[in-house]
Amino acid sequence: MELNGRPATTGEIASLALHGYGHFTTMLVTDLRVRGLDLHMERLRRDCRALFGTDLDIARVRELARRSARAHPSPAVIRVTVFDPGLDLGRPARRSLPQILVTARPAPDPGRTPTPLRLGVRPYTRDSPQVKGTGLFGAIRQRRSAQLDGHDDALFSGVDGRVSEGPTWNIGFLDGGGLVWPQAPALSGVTARLVGRLSEDMGVPVSTRPLSVAAATRMAGAFVTNAVSGVRAVTSIDGTRLPPAALTTKLAAAYRNLPGDPL
Repeated sequence: MELNGRPATTGEIASLALHGYGHFTTMLVTDLRVRGLDLHMERLRRDCRALFGTDLDIARVRELARRSARAHPSPAVIRVTVFDPGLDLGRPARRSLPQILVTARPAPDPGRTPTPLRLGVRPYTRDSPQVKGTGLFGAIRQRRSAQLDGHDDALFSGVDGRVSEGPTWNIGFLDGGGLVWPQAPALSGVTARLVGRLSEDMGVPVSTRPLSVAAATRMAGAFVTNAVSGVRAVTSIDGTRLPPAALTTKLAAAYRNLPGDPL
């Protein structure tokens, strides 16, 4: 764990631990290459402006992420977190000096296909869902609730009954003719955006429309996406089984074969 390129002290990360005010992106780094690197950097730049009202030195971010990746076996999961160690809880509108925290952990075996997920619907909308914020209390609480009910993870639905996203992933549905993204407040995930591009390149129609829970359970298939697991099939929603879809397998393979950009 490094803050601005040197080991972080407990005192320096206390603000992040106690207040949870910051943003991050998580990248799968393989041989110093990252799928959708430009989208990850765009996210960090945008969210820094949204949370701290200042620009982020993206060249420095890449340098620090590259340094961390070189120090760990490939592939590695590199997380870049941006926060202000000097944040005043009583006056968060004061001028901020956001810092760059980089952490690393081993990546899952790239040759292993992720187990399909059983999802349980939970009524929940993240605060500022367009920002990849560090405050995960609500999302993890919903994940725990779903697991206690025998599911693998939670699928969020809003007060209007529309499904949106999960705690750490986006969800895509297959309607027999193409790929459908749910129209609801959710994070615009890097992997989801790449999968959307791949679908269009493959000639698969891509659309976005509102989906109720009932409509979601009648779809011809579903999958979730994030940087670590790529494309992961969904096998059930609230106990209703979804059929396995050949297109999910094709998209997962296309994503795995997508070349990364040099970090």
